[in-house]
Formats: sequence, structure tokens, C-alpha cells
Amino acid sequence: MFSLRILRPEYIELVIVKVFMNLKSEASRTYLSFLWWILEPVMTMSVFYVVFGVLLNRRTENFTEFLLVGLVTWQWFSNTVTHGMNAITQGSRIILSVDIPKEIFPTIEILMDVVKFGLVLILLLGFLWLSGFPANYHYFALPALLVIQFMLICSVTFLVAALVPFFPDIKFLVMVLLQLAFFLSGVFYDASSIPIEYQHYFFMNPMALLIDSYRLVLLEAQSPNWSKLGIVAGASLVGVLASLGLLKKLHYAYPRVLQP
Repeated sequence: MFSLRILRPEYIELVIVKVFMNLKSEASRTYLSFLWWILEPVMTMSVFYVVFGVLLNRRTENFTEFLLVGLVTWQWFSNTVTHGMNAITQGSRIILSVDIPKEIFPTIEILMDVVKFGLVLILLLGFLWLSGFPANYHYFALPALLVIQFMLICSVTFLVAALVPFFPDIKFLVMVLLQLAFFLSGVFYDASSIPIEYQHYFFMNPMALLIDSYRLVLLEAQSPNWSKLGIVAGASLVGVLASLGLLKKLHYAYPRVLQP
């Protein structure tokens, strides 16, 4: 089974310190410091708004808010997987020197992106409230949605981080799959625009379901489909446990493959 050594106090402290130091170091490399974490998704949203909201004249009501919810949700997933898949490879110097749980390295990347996402989420909620989408009692569903997406992110990130040191070409496959998933997740179009006979297959994509669920809660004051979300949560939990088990199984193989 998988290892829970990462839950030891000394490893928890190590993860927290590394997350703080890495964030501080990353912010210090730009003139705008941590503001860049906010400006980057805003600029990305602006590009998509110009393309789909202005040039292609999308007819979706409240398109700015609609697009922003989709992009913020998607970027949390995409950025974390992209950063995390190289985590073990980038930690090769430490791995070759010290015997520590390998899941520490993708965990650090995951938590760094949680901090960045948290800042953007706060701004998103403020923007929605000012735009006429006030908080409602369906907001109680938000913590559950965030936990489900977090488990999904962990399952995918741990898996690709475990495999990339052995098969570096997987990085290119992951980037292609992320690009494909982006266009299949309804970031800039409404699921209702898909023919009804294909909507079942559309929502088999967990990110499409999550993005639609966030929009239901934040923009339409409706409850999401908990039965489908329960399936995503269960599958994500199994994925996390399986990925941790894989990391444990490959624990002693990493120093060999990471040798310069």
C-alpha cells in the first residue's frame, strides 16, 4: 500500500517551509512580485474575451463572468499538473543526497498553486459580487467543489510526477492532452450548446463537470449534480491512493534514473 511518511511532523514542516520559500523566491524574480499571479489569469481571460466575446460574438449571457469562472477553474488544474509533472526531476539533487518520500516534491508544487489559486478565487468572488452575482446559500457547496477538484488535481499530478523521471516524453503527451481537455471542458462555451445526445459524454470529462458546477453555484444560484460529482470524488480518491502507491513502489528506483 501507499506510504504516509509525508504526514510525519518533520516532513510537514519541510513542505510548509519549501512552499513559503519557493513562493517568495518566485515573487522576487519579477518587478510585479506576487501581483503577477493575479495579472496572468486576468490577461489570459482578456485575450479569450476579445477572441470569443468580441471577434466571434459569442451569445452567452454575462459572457465575461461566464468565461472568468471557467478560466480560473481550468487554470488551477492545468497549472498544477504542468508544474507538478517535473517536480521529482527538478528535485534530483536532494533525492540523490537524502532518502525522503518522493511525494513531497509534487506536494510542494500542488500547495504553491493552491496559494496562487486562493488569491485569484478571492478576486473572482469579489468581481462576481460587484457584477450582480451576490453570495447565495448554494455557496455552501463551494468547499465540497474545491475539495473534489483538489483531489482530482492531486491524483493527476502525483501520477505524472511519478512517471516523468522514467519516461520524459510523457511531458509532451501531457501538454497535448491538457490542450485537448481545455477545448473539451467548456471553458468558453456553454454545455447547453452541445447536442443533447452528446452531453452525457461531455460530462464524463471531470473538468467539464466541475466547471459547469462552479457556474451553477456562482452564476445561477443552483445546486450542482452531486451524484456525478460523487463519482468524480470517488475516482479521484482512488487515483490519489494509486498514485501514492506507485510512488512508494518506485521509491528506490528514482536515484538510479536521476543519476546524471
